[in-house]
Amino acid sequence: MRFDLVDLRLFIAIADARSITGGADRAHLALASASARIKGLEEAFAVALFKRGRRGVELTAAGESLLDHARLIMHNVEAMQGELARFASGLRANVQLLANTVGLAEHLPKALAAFLRDNPDINVDVEERESTDIAAAIAAGSADLGFAAEHALPDTIERFVFGADRLMLVASRRGPFAGRRQIDFVEAAGHDFIGLTQATALQVHISKHAARLGMRLHVRARLRDFDTICQMVAAGVGIAVVPEAAARRCARTMPIAVLTLRDAFANRKLVICARSFKALPRPAKLLVDHLRKAAV
Repeated sequence: MRFDLVDLRLFIAIADARSITGGADRAHLALASASARIKGLEEAFAVALFKRGRRGVELTAAGESLLDHARLIMHNVEAMQGELARFASGLRANVQLLANTVGLAEHLPKALAAFLRDNPDINVDVEERESTDIAAAIAAGSADLGFAAEHALPDTIERFVFGADRLMLVASRRGPFAGRRQIDFVEAAGHDFIGLTQATALQVHISKHAARLGMRLHVRARLRDFDTICQMVAAGVGIAVVPEAAARRCARTMPIAVLTLRDAFANRKLVICARSFKALPRPAKLLVDHLRKAAV
């Protein structure tokens, strides 16, 4: 079976462009050369990879399967090249980690600090994403590891539980929910909210569920961190939905009430996930081992 990385890059480019001509342009190849390479790929695998039509090309079932593998191969090749280049220049290895808002704010800092202290030759690039986006990126092979809510992951992604973190409603102790211990999210309709900025993954998660309930959240202020949000709540400006870890911590020093949300969307298991833990580069495996030990 003969094919090379140029063939795979071309195949991905054509699949993305839905056109052999467009893919050839993206891959900086002549059309005749691109067509010959695709024909060679199909002969090598003995299957048709594209359905040709007047408006371009579409992937066959075999093509969809190859695209999945090709993206993973190219990600691994690029990671290998980047890692070896950093070693050659005296720099460090990198691990790509995608994390949801809660993981980034409440759970990862302490564990990552210990890992980075003990592994001075490894850097960790952390990017905040919504859990569903993390699942898609991990499945596509465009990131090494993810820290996400388990409910957003398909069965094909490997994971282990790092901890549980419910979403809670926080309100002023002098407000209308004072004395309550539990609440349905829909009961909060019509009240002023303090929220996270629109770009944060958790705020997207909360807003989606509010929309499903037919709720329109009236947000008085949007802030970047849970401590500031809880300070606003304590001052009576509004109510908020925050992770339990943040709610309990802030309640120790602020006059806020913490109410358990009875809605299913508030029950969250936070997991470390990867397409395949066994196939990870060594620096990522070291981080996984560290996070397993730090898991609750």
